[in-house]
Amino acid sequence: MPRDSVPAATSSCRDRRARLSRMAVAPPSSSFVAFPPVMKLVVLSLGKLHTTRDEVQEVVYFPCAEYEPGAQVECTYITINQAERTHAVVLSRPAWLWGAEMGANEHGVCIANAAVVTKEPGVRTEALLGMDLVRLGVERGSTAKVALDTIVSLLEEHGQGGNYSEDRNAYQAFHSAFLIADRVEGWVLETVGKYWAAERITEGFKGLCQHLSITTNIDAEHPELRSYAQEQGWWSEGQEFNFSEVFSLPDEESSPCTGKEFLGNQEGDLTVQTVIDALRDKETGVCVDLESLLTTASMVSVLPQSTTSPCVHFFTATPDPARSIFKPFIFVDDVKLVPQAQSPCFGEVDPVKIQPRFESKVDRRHELYKAHEWALTVIDSEEEPGQKLKETMLDLEKQGLQAMEDMLLSTEPLDPAEVADLFYDCVDTEIKFYKRAVPF
Repeated sequence: MPRDSVPAATSSCRDRRARLSRMAVAPPSSSFVAFPPVMKLVVLSLGKLHTTRDEVQEVVYFPCAEYEPGAQVECTYITINQAERTHAVVLSRPAWLWGAEMGANEHGVCIANAAVVTKEPGVRTEALLGMDLVRLGVERGSTAKVALDTIVSLLEEHGQGGNYSEDRNAYQAFHSAFLIADRVEGWVLETVGKYWAAERITEGFKGLCQHLSITTNIDAEHPELRSYAQEQGWWSEGQEFNFSEVFSLPDEESSPCTGKEFLGNQEGDLTVQTVIDALRDKETGVCVDLESLLTTASMVSVLPQSTTSPCVHFFTATPDPARSIFKPFIFVDDVKLVPQAQSPCFGEVDPVKIQPRFESKVDRRHELYKAHEWALTVIDSEEEPGQKLKETMLDLEKQGLQAMEDMLLSTEPLDPAEVADLFYDCVDTEIKFYKRAVPF
């Protein structure tokens, strides 16, 4: 992590940092938020991938909880002080770590994370991962702004660093960008070590990029951000401060943020189905399916601006949204847990906990992942059984979307008993369809 006070960098030091940063290539991901007037609802759309095709993501729910003073929480690599109270959360996360790639809480706060490469190389020293900060943000943030403040406070106190992969032979450390949203506003938060800048969003479309995207429109920033840039020789007082230009590698190409190309021509007529279709689009690169990379999980959150309507969160819990279906989750008391979408727990013998880490690998596939993996042999075929199964699964997804629309249009109060097992039932039904089509 950068120190609080760093002497001005020499040219050779800056060149070394640039070379180190080039060694790590941030895996692409698709995260975007659409506010009115682009959509009638606030919709956060997330497609996540990691450094390997076979990484398993699970969907897990944790109820709200209260803790005694002095309690601590063990994150992926380090232990920190626990909050007095944590909110109920639902997370889509790589099964090997504590944090999450994306998640939401009972107050309608949603957060996604993306890896970014900057002039400052990622830190290998184990600290908080960006994915830990996603979970900490939704567990502790009752609004998008409170979640933002929580993340930057923890970043200042503990720093960020450590391997983003459970593969010890592919050690990669990155800085983090976050997309944070609630019913009212959104924030793009981009970090360089402990330093950061944030841009507020209240209308239109905004997405996370594979590079720093905040330029001169900075609504909040680390108090020492500009002085640090000046100390490194990256910026001079009196010049316009463009966060992306100051902290990005000089030869980095600014590729367009994913999602905008697909949705750009459809603004004003966007629906939740349109957003899901965007996450499935492989032509524009929103959905990644390469030899070494694959979109490992996806999530779409619908956040009605009226607090009388529930937020609805759709998860795939399986890789490749083009060959997966989105299943709805709604926060109510007594949510039924879904073990079929949760990976096995290996406790203290997990390779992530044993030093040195990641000396071995374990099978983290959950029941839904295995069923989906097996069914792909049929789904990918052009034969009738595969096409019929695909139609059946998409019909199941449409039923969930229709149920959401009916709930949001209804004037009747939501009956918690009707939706407590909603996600469970959808996962259970999906597995049954797979087993019927392809006996295990």
